[in-house]
Amino acid sequence: MYKVLVVEDSITVRKIVNKLIEDNPHFTCDLCEDLAEARSALESGTDYLAAIVDLNLPDAPNGESVELALSYNVPTIVLTGNFDEFTRAQLLDQGVLDYITKESRYSYLQVSKLVDRLRKNLTTKVLVVEDSKTSRNHICSLLSKFQFQVHQASDGLEALEELEQHRDIKMVIADHRMPNMDGYELVKAIRHERRMQDLIFIGLSATGDSVLTSKFIKSGANDFLSKPFYHEEFYCRVMQNLESQEMIQTIRDSANLDPLTKVYNRRFLYEKADELFANKTSSDKVIVSMIDADNFKNVNDTLGHKTGDVLLQEFAALLKDYFPDDLIVRYGGEEFTVVSVRPAKVYLAALSAFMDAVRNTKFTHHKFNITCSIGVCAEEHKCLESQLEVADARLYKAKHAGKDQIIARDETAA
Repeated sequence: MYKVLVVEDSITVRKIVNKLIEDNPHFTCDLCEDLAEARSALESGTDYLAAIVDLNLPDAPNGESVELALSYNVPTIVLTGNFDEFTRAQLLDQGVLDYITKESRYSYLQVSKLVDRLRKNLTTKVLVVEDSKTSRNHICSLLSKFQFQVHQASDGLEALEELEQHRDIKMVIADHRMPNMDGYELVKAIRHERRMQDLIFIGLSATGDSVLTSKFIKSGANDFLSKPFYHEEFYCRVMQNLESQEMIQTIRDSANLDPLTKVYNRRFLYEKADELFANKTSSDKVIVSMIDADNFKNVNDTLGHKTGDVLLQEFAALLKDYFPDDLIVRYGGEEFTVVSVRPAKVYLAALSAFMDAVRNTKFTHHKFNITCSIGVCAEEHKCLESQLEVADARLYKAKHAGKDQIIARDETAA
């Protein structure tokens, strides 16, 4: 749960902002009506994700509330009833995140949207690629102010090394002119790698050449900015590109996720199979297990389908806890598939720990215990479908051998 400080003398505005922010389950607000209350809240040592501050308060008519929030290094959004271009520019230069006027409901929605963006940015990695240390530091500073995790590289070759080391980087912001490998060559190299197809790439250049802009975009860049740029334009481009990518991911998830349990569906499993077995040298590392919740039909028959649905949701959540880096799929009904490339001993230990957790968990509000049966295929196969068949056959044997057990080989049960 993240804390947001709201400093506003109008009780109506406080209620509106509080309602919009706290409608998001990730947030709770501390409400202050003047500078004195805001100072007390900040002095308490509370770690605030952001401060939403009115520019003119009865005891702070000249923006002292903004200065106070910034002095505590709290990302600050100014929400004011008056628009003044000079004041706006001055405050943005001082380091406020945005200057928003109380014009309409959209203004308040903009505030809540920005606060949620800050939350997402805490886990969003951005790579800045720029050979000029001064320019690189300036861009990194702008990104850090918006709570991004920032990585740096001085040319395209260093950038590729960073991308290999930190595979969860979501965005690259790269200059065009750089030694060893320039920005244009970098974006081509990135788009050549399948795993980086969704990486956001924003090109930068001081030349102002429209041909260069189109060249970048055609090579796979998502956007392009001419230097020097005003930091507000920079933020808008960064945020819009992130939001577009997140929207695309949401659409993909709607097609690939099981709506009940929020793990992947069988359709996605077979799509992923091609990727898993594209490299034959790694195919022997793929381990597949079929996991079935024992006696699930009895739950539906005695406690109802709604309880059965809750059981499946809690069972899937437990799978996520024990296999956070593996592919978890609802294969059908109460049957789940976990696909892993971890060492066999490590993976089998995780399966055993998961079975213990299932036995010891009280499921649903009825607080009942269940067990599960598991079939595993860790042998090398030419395709995922073949491994699934073996794992499923071993699951069948585990169910008919008394349930609540793992069968990982055809000869013996473990």
